[in-house]
Amino acid sequence: MNDMAKNLILWLIIAAVLLTVFNNFSVDNAPQSMNYSQFVQQVQNDSINKVTIDGYTIRGERKDGSDFQTIRPATEDPKLMDDLLSHNVTVEGKKPDEPSIWSRLLIASFPILIILAIFLFFMRQMQGGGAGKGGPMSFGKSKAKLLSHENIKTTFKDVAGCDEAKEEVEELVDYLRDPGKFQRLGGQIPRGVLMVGPPGTGKTLLAKAIAGEAKVPFFTISGSDFVEMFVGVGASRVRDMFEQAKKQSPCIIFIDEIDAVGRSRGSGMGGGHDEREQTLNQLLVEMDGFEANEGIIVIAATNRPDVLDPALLRPGRFDRQVTVGLPDIRGREHILGVHLRKVPLAEDVKPEMIARGTPGFSGADLANVVNEAALFAARKNRRLVGMSELEMAKDKIMMGAEKRSMVMNEKEKRNTAYHESGHAIIGLLMPEHDPVYKVTIIPRGRALGVTMFLPNEDRYSYTRQQLISQICSLFGGRIAEEMTLGPNGVTTGASNDIKRATELAHNMVAKWGLSAEMGPLMYDEDESHQFLGGPGQGGSKFSSPETSTRLDKEVRRIIDECYQQARQILEDNRDKLDNMAEALVKYETIDTDQIRDIMEGRDPRPPKDTNDGGPSGGAQADAASDSDTGEEEGDDGRRRPSDPLGGTAGQ
Repeated sequence: MNDMAKNLILWLIIAAVLLTVFNNFSVDNAPQSMNYSQFVQQVQNDSINKVTIDGYTIRGERKDGSDFQTIRPATEDPKLMDDLLSHNVTVEGKKPDEPSIWSRLLIASFPILIILAIFLFFMRQMQGGGAGKGGPMSFGKSKAKLLSHENIKTTFKDVAGCDEAKEEVEELVDYLRDPGKFQRLGGQIPRGVLMVGPPGTGKTLLAKAIAGEAKVPFFTISGSDFVEMFVGVGASRVRDMFEQAKKQSPCIIFIDEIDAVGRSRGSGMGGGHDEREQTLNQLLVEMDGFEANEGIIVIAATNRPDVLDPALLRPGRFDRQVTVGLPDIRGREHILGVHLRKVPLAEDVKPEMIARGTPGFSGADLANVVNEAALFAARKNRRLVGMSELEMAKDKIMMGAEKRSMVMNEKEKRNTAYHESGHAIIGLLMPEHDPVYKVTIIPRGRALGVTMFLPNEDRYSYTRQQLISQICSLFGGRIAEEMTLGPNGVTTGASNDIKRATELAHNMVAKWGLSAEMGPLMYDEDESHQFLGGPGQGGSKFSSPETSTRLDKEVRRIIDECYQQARQILEDNRDKLDNMAEALVKYETIDTDQIRDIMEGRDPRPPKDTNDGGPSGGAQADAASDSDTGEEEGDDGRRRPSDPLGGTAGQ
């Protein structure tokens, strides 16, 4: 029940009490009652001295001085007055009672009070006052949600994989707990902290952990909540938000996706009168203007820092930027430890193996892996989540769900087996290549088969030899098809392999300076988005036809050399190629131990668990594309530190 309803009920109670008091202001002692027959009898016996007639009520006084009261019947008694007068009874009349001025005033104003109360009630509802819900008149109010420190249970223990970022914000907690520690030395805590990083890395979680550790109120709002269709709404909401924050100081204001309102000014169609720009101007003034906002720390998150207005990033506003990047292998292991505490685990679970096989995964991706593993275990009616479920979940997220119902004829199945075997053998025999972890010809997503490589550690740069080895392994599938089916039997399954190999060779020559012919020069613009992983927008710096010709020739030379080197390796190991293909046709999936048996000339051992498709593995995979359509397969666009192209799951 809201305040308006309570006030209305209170006024109604007061009015009822007042009416009761006015009606009973003067109360006489109740006289003795008698029936009408007794009254007539006493009149005829000359026992009545005087009477007062008030409608149906007759009050009077006997000759002995006692008072009485009676009620006459509703039927008329014409002889009553004659009897009273003949027996010398004094008859008096009574003037009708009139209500007091206060009663009349209250009765007259009561309908007006009811109408006024209803009007105020609906006005309050329209302004968003009723039951905490917003109304059409509340568009100028802040939409920031206040979370008290009792409702925030998140602490730094719940945040893993970003130790450097936590160190950056720990002093914010110290300041909120003990401001005097910094003020004694003249130090001032940053007024704004901008958290920058790819989606899903834990920026919002880290901001909530700051509030949980500091035990202060926490306002949260999205950048898109400021601006709507009404002019001036955004600026009004910014003012209202800071007014609320001042009442709760010290506190934290968290603005998620601030790039929705903090983009650089002057680039829109509306110019300086653009509603979004007015909102940004008000935010700039509130953060660092004439009026100080002591004890209010603004934390914002974005994955597009390149589009923010420079005035927003200057010292005094967002004067500290905290980069929350993708976790490394140790960070992924710690993040998995946080999420694995929420599910019952089997004894064979090894978080370090999952962390090793998921380079480039964010915290949200790893949480999804654990959730998918729990769903797999539930489908099998198991009480514990085992390593097999975790690996199946990882493979599903990276490469898509298995399509065991997809029917392939024997010829296409054998061709896919040779294609994946070619990738695996080249990857095993080329120097400085990531180890092969699993090979499967079970279709996943849009890929007919997958060869997975498990890197020993996260890699942030590549040597020339590592790039050459990757190009060779990319062509392994096409060469295996050519060796088994002839030049006219090569399928479109290598379309994505050719694309990635060409990009690697082109980048070696045009971007990375790894060609002696072209030298260490940048021939291509590099304008890829820093955090979104989008493609570059630039073109060639050198428009000379001679330069373009030399670039093309050098790229073709690298491709031809890698192609011949990979072909020679497969021709020298044709027996291993045939044995691996036969094993794939038989088992559909082979793991590290079976691959080692084949490379050492032994028959592969039976798989450990044919129901789960064998153990699964790494983050880098080679996928054949659909041989019917020729569409590119196995590349979901995930950016990994170990991949110089920013791709994954598909060579």
